[in-house]
Amino acid sequence: MYDYFNGKLVFKAPTHVILEVGGIGYHIHISLTTYSQIKDQENCKLYVSFQVREDAHTLYGFATESERHLFNHLISVSGIGPNTGRMMLSSSTPEELHTAIVNGQVALIQKIKGIGPKTAQRLILELQDKLKKQGDDALLPLPVAKQSVPEEALAALVMLGFPKNQVEKMLSAIVQAEPNLTVEQMIKLALKKL
Repeated sequence: MYDYFNGKLVFKAPTHVILEVGGIGYHIHISLTTYSQIKDQENCKLYVSFQVREDAHTLYGFATESERHLFNHLISVSGIGPNTGRMMLSSSTPEELHTAIVNGQVALIQKIKGIGPKTAQRLILELQDKLKKQGDDALLPLPVAKQSVPEEALAALVMLGFPKNQVEKMLSAIVQAEPNLTVEQMIKLALKKL
């Protein structure tokens, strides 16, 4: 239905943006990978995937067509919904995920929150051949209210479904160990430890 939206970024967070296009503000869910590519932009173009359920019509946006393409592949697998697909693309880059699927690295894939051994195996079984046919060029990257880094990371992790008190403790420990991390680095480190 929609291919992309090009407009002004009215609000940016690691999990979603509000993109104003033609006077209408669209709430678009994004992955951490997309956030890292658009966080310094005032205007941007997001390739969208429009997901319809009985109780919701939701937009998922991506900085590149290749990330959206991989997202659509991921959610075509039984047991992987849009939020899990977004979680997968937030936990690792599209290139890392593509390589893990093509090489059948079950252990790497099941490290992602919400992905068990059976889902990881199903994902590889259903997508390995499709992604191999596309080749390595399928994922070539295309150029594309102020909170503190820990606050942004906390908000993102809570929106991804982690308990706030657990996340606060984890982020506090991460900040003490490595105080100069970016939001993306902090979230990725927390995702590995949660």
